[in-house]
Amino acid sequence: MKADRLLSILLLLQTRGRVPAHELAERLEVSVRTIYRDVEALSASGVPVYAERGRHGGIELLAGFRTDVTGLTADESRALFVLAAQGAHAALGLDDALGSALRKVMAALPAPHRPGAELASRRILVDASRWMAGPGPGAELEVLQDAVFADRRLRLRYRHSGTVEPRTYTVDPYGLVSKAGVWYLVADLRGDPRLFRADRVRSAALTDAPVQRRAGVELADVWAVLKRQVEQRPGTIEVTARVRRSRFELFVRLNGTAITHLPEGEGEAGAGEWVTVRLAYQFVGEAKTLLPFADHVEVLSPPEVRDELAAAAAAVTAMYAGNGPVHR
Repeated sequence: MKADRLLSILLLLQTRGRVPAHELAERLEVSVRTIYRDVEALSASGVPVYAERGRHGGIELLAGFRTDVTGLTADESRALFVLAAQGAHAALGLDDALGSALRKVMAALPAPHRPGAELASRRILVDASRWMAGPGPGAELEVLQDAVFADRRLRLRYRHSGTVEPRTYTVDPYGLVSKAGVWYLVADLRGDPRLFRADRVRSAALTDAPVQRRAGVELADVWAVLKRQVEQRPGTIEVTARVRRSRFELFVRLNGTAITHLPEGEGEAGAGEWVTVRLAYQFVGEAKTLLPFADHVEVLSPPEVRDELAAAAAAVTAMYAGNGPVHR
């Protein structure tokens, strides 16, 4: 609708300042000609908006002009109060700011929409953290955040998975990403995209050097590349296992990131005691995460993974059998 588009243009100009006409057209999925017609409509309605042509031109509101926009629909009002990843605000020290912002938005909502928005905040809760997640990354996340907003290079001491000693890197950060309750720093290392888990950062310090990002590349672009690399990582070990039906839901919840295939309905799952699933690991030792399920999970293939789990289980048995009972 044209009214919604005019409101969107007004909000974008208030937030961004001068915006090129072609960028507004792309954002709103209309032609540049339509954008100029909309600008004329806004001007005719009393909004002090003007357009400047040329290489550095664009569409802009008159300096100092602000308006309180209350044209939110009922669905838009509810959406504002169903905020995902509430833990993310706490980790960034923004919990109080979020609460204050929502109170201000509530006051600015059209009166008929306020009860629905308030009810949405009470009836829908989004918790993006994983079950039984460990403690967060702590104070180092503050340093990572400082580097991201200050556009400064960052020196990290970082411990990779499966290693004991941390390594030192100087990186160019693009930003922070929270995925399933885990914080990641997205950065370039000597011009190549890299992903660093915040909870593996042993120390972080801002340098005096300005960040050197690749021209025209944004956080979302780098994240898309890194995410694709993780999801399509080569050299994975395909594992077939069977899981007792009584533990199946818990198994899926705790091993979801490794599962590549689940039964589709009762036809494939069958009606017996066991359900067959397929998983993928980068190396054989990763499959040890299945050991806590004891005899409720059996690896069917490949043989090297079965041997790895059998050896680990035997080592645990030998340790307890050799020590005997523990006296308090």
